[in-house]
Amino acid sequence: MPRILQQIYRCCGTERFFVALESARKQRLISRAGLRWLHSKFGSTGRDLIDFSRADAGSGLESLVRLRTRSYAWNVRTQVAVAGTGEVDLLIEDWLIIETDGKDNHDVESHRHRDLMREANSALWGYVTLRFDYAMVVYEWDLVEAAIVATMAAYARQLPGGV
Repeated sequence: MPRILQQIYRCCGTERFFVALESARKQRLISRAGLRWLHSKFGSTGRDLIDFSRADAGSGLESLVRLRTRSYAWNVRTQVAVAGTGEVDLLIEDWLIIETDGKDNHDVESHRHRDLMREANSALWGYVTLRFDYAMVVYEWDLVEAAIVATMAAYARQLPGGV
């Protein structure tokens, strides 16, 4: 697996490598020794991505959002249990829930109802939820990023001494 990931990095770029790496870690397809080997073969950018990677991402979309929001230095956690809601894809600064919906899990009307119930419950506990599908994260990232940044900024203005 480490050699495959090395090839992905070389041929497909940093984002695809990072998504594949987190997937491999989640599925336990790469050992600590494999991570060390990979780390030894990369320059600073690749090593930084390995160090930033985790084994708890529930999907490639989550990995991609976490990587792409990294420059904002927010506290971003994945697969977090939220009171009254259950496990959420990402939680930013302990109040903004980001849900990333792949097609397979959210094409059925009953899933939509479940998601709406979860969002209503999380709002009761003071959370804000933004939901993005695969196409938005992959092809409309500028819009997704702007929505996240605007939501974070709006909340910051509400804090005493906020922006």
